[in-house]
Amino acid sequence: MADLANKHPENIPGRFYVDSQCIDCDLCRETAPLNFTRQDDGGYSYVFKQPDSTEEEAQCQEALAGCPVEAIGDDGNI
Repeated sequence: MADLANKHPENIPGRFYVDSQCIDCDLCRETAPLNFTRQDDGGYSYVFKQPDSTEEEAQCQEALAGCPVEAIGDDGNI
């Protein structure tokens, strides 16, 4: 399970985030490309845009559910 205390600093504030468990598998970036991107120097993903539609929210939830190391967190409507 993702840990808010270990989230990457590049994550934009809001509901979804990626923490230090990320293994750069690309699943989230493929599933929700409008919300997740890659930090090239560090080799991990982060949330660069919080979802602003029900479709984007569903894609972020799908990425969270599919993350093989549970590095994606959802803290509700922060």
